[in-house]
Amino acid sequence: MTDLISVERLKSRLNNMQNNTIIIDVRFRLNDEDAGRKMYLESHLPGAVYLDLNKDLSGRAEKHGGSHPLPDFDLFVKKLGNIGIDNDTTVIIYDEGNDMFAARLWWLLEAIGHSKVYILEGGLNGWVEAGNATTSEIPALQSKNYKAKFQEDKIVDMKTVREKIAVGTKLIDSRTEDRYLGDFEPLYSKAGHIPGAKNYSWRAVLSENGEWLKGNALEEHFSDLDKDEEIIVSCGSGVSACVNILALKGLGYKNIKLYPGSFSDWISHDENEIELGED
Repeated sequence: MTDLISVERLKSRLNNMQNNTIIIDVRFRLNDEDAGRKMYLESHLPGAVYLDLNKDLSGRAEKHGGSHPLPDFDLFVKKLGNIGIDNDTTVIIYDEGNDMFAARLWWLLEAIGHSKVYILEGGLNGWVEAGNATTSEIPALQSKNYKAKFQEDKIVDMKTVREKIAVGTKLIDSRTEDRYLGDFEPLYSKAGHIPGAKNYSWRAVLSENGEWLKGNALEEHFSDLDKDEEIIVSCGSGVSACVNILALKGLGYKNIKLYPGSFSDWISHDENEIELGED
């Protein structure tokens, strides 16, 4: 996938002192919202800054909109400028491994048209396993001016999803199979999936040893999807869905939209039906 960068390429980039590069640590754990920041303060890639899923990459959860609604984009763009990003900055994002939180920031940058953004393959774990150094030093940042426009056509809301699935638009559910089926639901008061959704677990774009699928293996995984049709991607709260969007974009799918509220928003509307098991 073209939006990934290897540890070797990143190391070469840093050794060559390429200017206007910002590295962002987005490690996070859903069951411990302070864990990511604590891990960052203990050890991170040299020069990396930290952005938090709840505080920086999401807005405040309300009755509707899902448990990780999109952030206010004016505030998000201001934060980008505050950590030294402008329109020409190359942004490198990393997670603990090949996890879903890096893809969330990748998608947010995609949504404002930022072209120079990459996810580090293997995340911090891959960096360390390759023998590279980490630090606890917090970098000094120079604020910049970022000018951006959010691309509204990259998202759909609940009402649009309801209308689209009624006419046969493809809807992907990116959660693990047991949550999609309704056999297991650790986060929400209701279990199951949006009627008509097909399960493409975000974990399935990774191999058994946790590496990103590429080439024919990735093509085969999504072979039932037409590259010319509109595809809406969802999950629990609009985070893991971004992994599938990253993978689909890498394969040349162009008409892909995120349902940011996803299942957590869908079930907040009592009138919405829920399916259990396979369709």
